[in-house]
Parts: sequence; structure tokens; C-alpha cells
Amino acid sequence: MKKSSFVIFLSIVLTVYGLVNYYIYITGLHALPNSDALSYTVTYLFLSLSYIIGRFLERKLPGAIANIFVWIGSFWLAAMVYFLLFVIFIDLFRLFNIFFGIVPALYSPYYKQLIFDCVVAAVIVIVLVGYINARNPVIKKLNININKKAGKLSSLKIAAASDIHLGTIISRSRLEKIVDMINSINADIVLLPGDVVDEDIAPVIRQNLGEVLKKIKSKYGVFAITGNHEYIGGVEPACKYLTDHGITELRDSFIKIEDSLYIIGREDLSSKGFAGILRKPLGVILNGIDRSLPLILMDHQPVKLVQAEKEDIDLQLSGHTHHGQLWPFNFITKKVYTLSMGYMKKGNTHYYVSCGVGTWGPPLRTGNRPEILEINLKFI
Repeated sequence: MKKSSFVIFLSIVLTVYGLVNYYIYITGLHALPNSDALSYTVTYLFLSLSYIIGRFLERKLPGAIANIFVWIGSFWLAAMVYFLLFVIFIDLFRLFNIFFGIVPALYSPYYKQLIFDCVVAAVIVIVLVGYINARNPVIKKLNININKKAGKLSSLKIAAASDIHLGTIISRSRLEKIVDMINSINADIVLLPGDVVDEDIAPVIRQNLGEVLKKIKSKYGVFAITGNHEYIGGVEPACKYLTDHGITELRDSFIKIEDSLYIIGREDLSSKGFAGILRKPLGVILNGIDRSLPLILMDHQPVKLVQAEKEDIDLQLSGHTHHGQLWPFNFITKKVYTLSMGYMKKGNTHYYVSCGVGTWGPPLRTGNRPEILEINLKFI
């Protein structure tokens, strides 16, 4: 991404972030007595600035202090979403109350404090439940019949885990649990359809997460593709690190398994914007492939799905969307993507978009359950 474009993008993000936080802050301030104003202001500034401070320290002065700020700030990102929803609802109700006088005493100090306390308690509960949910992924099983012969293979068991987002939040303990769940599937092959690394590779190296990745077991190996987050943090160091720890990166390339089927991996769609790398058209990647054999494609972002159908792909695996991660953003991703999460078949092509197993930003999920896929392919 060009420096000028990045500066503009960052400026817009920080402006929106600042305005949202100011709206929540000023609404809360009006609900409290003057004696609580200073402590409230200090607390709010600390929470709202923690993520920015933590990300800065993570690059300049990595360590425990940076981690604390990132964790606090990450929780705040989620809390901010739900505080905003509550504040909007409350303001709309107040406007309604002006015209109809349903609760005449709504503006009394007692009711203001009561509403403030109830909203804070509700957001804390939502965040806590979402955090517990995010830390407990499920294995989702999918059985698919592929109408092709696959050499000497009559079936293939795939374990797929998209959007792990390794870094400060998805750290060693989380990764160990994910690896144990992948290994429990006893898969023939393991596929990681992008965003294996969150952003900066430094926290991954510092925690030696590569040694955990090397514990993944499969008959034919572990294969990954790039996602937008590998590009955000620096794609070449991220891919080198993963390759050095036993993961084969498929970057606009393919590999033939047991002379029976192909695994194809596309470069992420954001490659041009972040690194000036123009990914190859799918048809070009498939040059030289025997299309009579099963073709399994990994493409991180589920856009232009019709391309896979046109090129006789049998199964496409994608991620990226997180299916919104936080409710109600799942309604937005449903509008943006043809398939935001789950299974779909068009023609002879099977598609599955996973909501992912990790998290980005807030370390919680309120819109869905994180998942690892067990895909049982049968060739007929």
C-alpha cells in the first residue's frame, strides 16, 4: 500500500474511532454526578487509548507492558461496539420519550445513574461470554462427495483451520489447544486458508509459536496460503517463518498429492494493494494441471466465487469474513459476501467459507462459534 494511501486510511480510521469514543464518553459523563467526572474521564482515556498505545509499544518496545496494553485495548474494542449500540438505543428512546412522556422521571439523577450502571454491567457480561466462546472452538464435520476418481485414493480427510491470527492475543496456550484439536481429527492433510499470522511476526517469533506449529500431524503435510493479515504485517518474513516450521506455502501454485489430486493455493486478493504483487488469474495457475483429477482450492477471501466453478474446481475453502465475529456485524458480512459462512454448492463446485478459529482485534466472538473443519471427501 502506498504511504500516502495508508496515511489517508489511518487518518479516517482514527477519526471515526475518536468520534465514536467521544460520543460514548460524553453520554456517560452526563449520566454521572460531577464528583465522579474526573475518575470517569481518566478511566475512559486509559481504556480508549490502550489499543493504540499497545500496538505502538509492540513494535518499538515489545514485552509485558506492550502485551498488557494490547489485551486491555482489544477488550475495549469489543466493549466500545456494545456501548455504542446501547447509547444509540438510549438516545432514540429519549427522543421517543420527549414526545410521548412514557418515563417522566427519565432525566433524574437516580435514573441516569441506574441506566449507566445497567449498561456497564450488561457490556461486561457480553464481553465475558464472548471471550469464553472465542476460547472454545468446535470441530465442524462436513461430508462431501466429489464426482471424480482420485487415482488410488477413494477418500481424503482434511483438517482445515482458517484465520488463526497468531500473535499477542492468539498466543502459545491458544495455539496448543488449536493444534491438539487439529491432531484429534487424524487428518490425511491439513489446510490453513490464510491469516495464519495476525500482523507483525515479532510476537510469533518471541513466543516461539513455530515449535507448536511443527507438532501438527498429517499424512501428506500442512499447506497454507497468504491472507490479508500476512500482507499487513509483512508477507515475506511471515511466509519464511511458516515455511521454516514445517508449513508449505502455496502462493499462486499447486502441489500434486499421491499422484491422485491437487491442492491449489492463491495469493491473497490484497497482495497488489499492500505489496504491489499482482496475483495470477486462476486459469493461469491451473496451466499444466490434469483436470480429470480432484482440484481443491484455497483462496482466503471469498470473492468472485464463480471463478472456481468456471475453472472446474471441485472444492474451494475460504475464510476471512469471521462471519462478522461480533454481532451484529454478521448481518453486514452477509450483505457483502455471496457466502459469509458455511457450505454452498454451485454446479459441480463445493464451497465452504469458515468463520475461522482465531480472532482479530477483540479477543471474543458474539456472532458465531469459532471452528476447525473436518472435511471427509469421498471420490466417486
